[in-house]
Order: sequence, then structure tokens, then C-alpha cells
Amino acid sequence: MNEFMNDPKIDPKIIVALDYPDAASANRLVTQLDPGLCRLKVGKELFTAEGPALVSSLVEKGYGVFLDLKFHDIPNTVAKACAAASRLGVWMLNVHALGGRAMMAAAREAVDQAANPPLLIAVTVLTSMDRQALNDVGLAGEVRSHVLHLARMADECNLAGVVCSAQEAPLLRTEFGNDFLLVTPGIRPADASLDDQSRVLTPAAALRNGASHLVIGRPITQAADPLAALHRIHAEIQNF
Repeated sequence: MNEFMNDPKIDPKIIVALDYPDAASANRLVTQLDPGLCRLKVGKELFTAEGPALVSSLVEKGYGVFLDLKFHDIPNTVAKACAAASRLGVWMLNVHALGGRAMMAAAREAVDQAANPPLLIAVTVLTSMDRQALNDVGLAGEVRSHVLHLARMADECNLAGVVCSAQEAPLLRTEFGNDFLLVTPGIRPADASLDDQSRVLTPAAALRNGASHLVIGRPITQAADPLAALHRIHAEIQNF
């Protein structure tokens, strides 16, 4: 049982992205971190390599796990996937809002039937995509207009929130209020590389913009001392 998941006074805003190829690499980092200061994100590469057993082991270590698989398929398939994910004891999972209302509604119903329902959120527009990238796939117009439209659909389907860029967070916070979760990738301390992200902000700036949780990968995972890097970011945002 994850003691931190059930303590309302402990709600780490930092989600460390475990972007590793195997469990051994991921666990070397995890043993250096603190579940009172962060949660963990398991994405497609690590989940494909190691499967549900790794997720369960992270939960058993006391970490809240965000299962970031961006389910996007026909409603019945997504509902069954969300039900299976819920049984792993994850703190949060996501679907892709481009799957549409019926898919998101089916996912919501499946999660609600779990013994311990995780938070269910939706991806809006990937933070690696800018206006030109959207135009290339036939979605004309500003990024923010697509983000707002997809977030509104997620809200209408009673999802807990969305994944979005911190640059769109002010718009969404104003639109949906304080209870709507805004999980923001593309977070980089001021001295860090942008890597493959196009729309990024620092941790403090993201929280000022209205983000509720920050997904941070390489600035922590590739640091010489990951726990020290986590503590530095935590100190930067502790007053938010």
C-alpha cells in the first residue's frame, strides 16, 4: 500500500519520468529518490519492455505511479485497458483526447468500477508539437485552440484533468477552475537543455501558470546526484 497516496498532506507536485529501456536501469534511479518528494511516470518504452510487474513493484515501494500509455483505440478496447491498468494500483493513467467523447466516456466508466480508482486524465497536444507540426497532420489553427477544445471534451466526459504544455496552463486554469488537474511535461530548470521539447517552462513558472503537477525527466534522471537535483527543484517550488 502506498502511504503517500492516502495522506492528503503529502501531494508531490513532481513526477519523475522513468524514460529507461529496462527495469534494472529504472530501479537504479528509483532507489535514489524519495516517494515523499515525487511520483513516477512509466511510459511506453519501459512498460513495453517490463510490463505490469514493474508497475506493481514501484507501487509496492511506496511511489504513486502515473501510467503514461496514452490509450487511443475504439471505446471498448480502451475501457478494458483502463480497467486492467486500474488493477495495478496506479495513481494516475491517461488516454488521448483525440480518441473522442465515446472513448473517454468508456474509459471513465471503466475506471470508476475499479476497487481503488486512479485519476484519469487526457492528453491534449503533445509538447513536441508546434503549429507547423499540427498543420502537417491536417489540424489547422493555433495550438492553444486545439488544446482548449480537447480539454473541454475531457472535462465534459468527467475526466480529472489533462496533460498539456505549461504555456497553455493559464488558459485552461481560467477556463476550468482549480480542481481540474493540469499535468505538464516539457519542464526544464533554467540551465537545462530543451532536448526534444518545443514548448517548455521552468518548474516555478509552470506552477505560476497554473500547473498542478510537473513531469520532469532528464534534469533529474541524468543528474550526477538525482536526489540532490530533486531536492533543488522541490526547494524552488515549495511555496506554490
